[in-house]
Amino acid sequence: MTRPGTAAPVVVVGAGPVGLLLACELRAAGVPVVLLERLARPMTESRAGQLSSLTAELLHERGFGALLDSAGHEPRAHFGGVGLDLSGLDSPFAGQWKVPQYRTEAALGERARERGATVLRETELTGLDAPEGDEGPLMCEVRDPGGVRRIAARYVVGCDGADSTVRRLAGFPVTATAATRELLRADVTGVRIRDRRFERLPGGLAVAATREGVTRVMMHAAGRPVTARTEPPRFDEVVRRWAEVTGEDISGGTPVWLDAFDNARGQADRYRRGRVLLAGDAAHWHLPIGGQALNTGLQDAVNLGWKLAATVNGWAAPGLLDSYHAERHPVAARVLTHVTAQELLLLGGAAAEPLLAVLTELTGLPGVHAQLAATAANLEDRYGRTCTRIAGRRLAHLRLRTGTGPLRTTGPRPVLVRLTPAAPGPDTPGPDTYGPDTDGLGRYGVPVEHAIDEDGSLPGITTLLLRPDGYVAWADDSEEDLDQAVATLLDAEGRKRNASL
Repeated sequence: MTRPGTAAPVVVVGAGPVGLLLACELRAAGVPVVLLERLARPMTESRAGQLSSLTAELLHERGFGALLDSAGHEPRAHFGGVGLDLSGLDSPFAGQWKVPQYRTEAALGERARERGATVLRETELTGLDAPEGDEGPLMCEVRDPGGVRRIAARYVVGCDGADSTVRRLAGFPVTATAATRELLRADVTGVRIRDRRFERLPGGLAVAATREGVTRVMMHAAGRPVTARTEPPRFDEVVRRWAEVTGEDISGGTPVWLDAFDNARGQADRYRRGRVLLAGDAAHWHLPIGGQALNTGLQDAVNLGWKLAATVNGWAAPGLLDSYHAERHPVAARVLTHVTAQELLLLGGAAAEPLLAVLTELTGLPGVHAQLAATAANLEDRYGRTCTRIAGRRLAHLRLRTGTGPLRTTGPRPVLVRLTPAAPGPDTPGPDTYGPDTDGLGRYGVPVEHAIDEDGSLPGITTLLLRPDGYVAWADDSEEDLDQAVATLLDAEGRKRNASL
């Protein structure tokens, strides 16, 4: 018998890092959200262990400084095993930030609860009735320890991993490639083996790193078929495989965590079907190289969060929610391409050696190195209008100061920024030049900030339109098409409503 349920504007399926960050974003904008999680408690495995420069920027802006302070800073990354120096990147968080995934998940979970998100554990989605159009609720059938019940939602977001139930139930088409290679990994205590980053050996590939007394080993045995698994590998299998590849014996260690993964990859053809959306591994999945899966997923959550909140709260422009797919699908597609190329370099054996030699040579060229480094750090993403060099990019690295301190570049609403050079001359326009700003609100229905460009990073730019996620929606030295730019974010009624908040 089905028990009575509840209702929520947004139901997020999956309370991992991506689902939790999305819940935080929605709650920050005042949107009630329910998270469904089939596991009884949070995972304690480290899994993904690094945050990229862009992810670190986004988390810092959202008040997760303590999490970043606890992370180890690594100024280098790699592309297929070829080293990249990230220290020169144009970001206040240049580099990789080493932090176990369970710590990231714990910090996000605490914030979500503080903001009032409802997390239902031991609750598994078993059915989804999604009517066409905007009429009627989406009905989520869930099973928990008390039996079966139904939860009504206006929107449902699948953040439930590569084997996403939401993706399957909602019928999202995907483009996918089946697995052809398998890797094993384990966290082990009580072993002493040397660290190695990507050691190519006749028998395959080996990686080892010891931190805080725990050694993570990862190996690929060349030529072995992919094993069909329903549970993690046994430790004795990891021991045998490690010995097969490296000739070393780790049988005296104690396993903390065991895992097997493969090179299956794929991507949903669309990230939105009506009022059902996908984010993180539910939308795109691949071999975990370079920590890209977690980072791409967290960035999905930030991109989707404000757009979905704007839609629920009634101020979004037509098509704003569709821009989530338009902006994030190409990003993940590029990640899949880069990961596939790195897989060939790392696991291709002797056949990949000439390609590796050429790539190593090319990365000696400053332009090539800079491009690969920025891509590894996720700093190459550019959204929307690109009418100027700054439009479509983020402002995290710029020194813009208001009368009360540094300009806050993220928030619940779009913001119009009027810029003045650090040392204004006699012809520099002042605030009155731009028309009336009543109580800090301009005629476009968005809050207005006046800021000084302290280091002259934006010559010739006098006006910026910032999206809530810190990306520049529009930038110019006039307001010729500013109204059109605002109209891509807010509808006419939304401008009035936004101005009254």
